[in-house]
Amino acid sequence: MRIAGSLFVTTGAALLALGGCTGDGNGSSAGGGETTATQSTHVTIHSGSGVHKFDVDIASTPAEQEHGLMFRTDIPENGGMLFTPYPASGGGPREASFWMKNTPSPLDIIFIRPDHTIARIADNTVPFSQTPVSSGEPVSAVLELRGGRTAELGIEEGDAINWDAGAGADG
Repeated sequence: MRIAGSLFVTTGAALLALGGCTGDGNGSSAGGGETTATQSTHVTIHSGSGVHKFDVDIASTPAEQEHGLMFRTDIPENGGMLFTPYPASGGGPREASFWMKNTPSPLDIIFIRPDHTIARIADNTVPFSQTPVSSGEPVSAVLELRGGRTAELGIEEGDAINWDAGAGADG
């Protein structure tokens, strides 16, 4: 999944300059040996249907957030990637825009407000799509899960989400 900051969404060239979601789970990508996120954390979502726990990689630097889950086809049922803080370059919460270029697996993209509630869920995003997927409001973190998991588990907008302290700068 590629990230495009709200300032870059208006130009196709800026979108092409940004990275996206990739990795093979071992710290290297299938597309050229680039380093991906090497830290992981536990994420817990409290929803009306129960408590749901995930073990996810952390993307906390601009390079990790640009790389994301691109090329990855082995996303575990309760795995994914947490982009925190968002944006990695600082500047506080802002509207986020992601895309699926070079991402062969459908993803559920969960946009997270500064108060750790879910602002928006883009479910089962289309693999390889270059159409921007926007948060619709300023967010401070983004969680990507295997496509379809939010619907399977009954996770909805407004649900509370937390992760281990020390994950990125917004734990």
